[in-house]
Amino acid sequence: MANKLHINDMVIVITGKDKGKTGHIKSFKNTQYVLVEGVNFVKKHHKPNPRISYPGGIIQQEAYIHISNIAILNNQTGKSDRIGFKIHKDKKIRFLKSNHVNIHDK
Repeated sequence: MANKLHINDMVIVITGKDKGKTGHIKSFKNTQYVLVEGVNFVKKHHKPNPRISYPGGIIQQEAYIHISNIAILNNQTGKSDRIGFKIHKDKKIRFLKSNHVNIHDK
């Protein structure tokens, strides 16, 4: 089955600590985890590295989130939506199921 979400899609978090936050998909990991811009920040502890003059400490960065915890955002309604596929002139097109608006790939 084709992956319904693509990079640069605007998504909304539907469960978890960041429920309701929106952002663009930055990357995928093993087709099950996605990195969403501005969502799921974690604190990482880094050791200092004197060779490259890196001070170390606690940094905050985005972490991957499971694909089942996000859904595509419908800009017209501001809510989550589902994605469908249709064939138009020998090309597969994604659309939002609630109002049949095409999702334009970039």
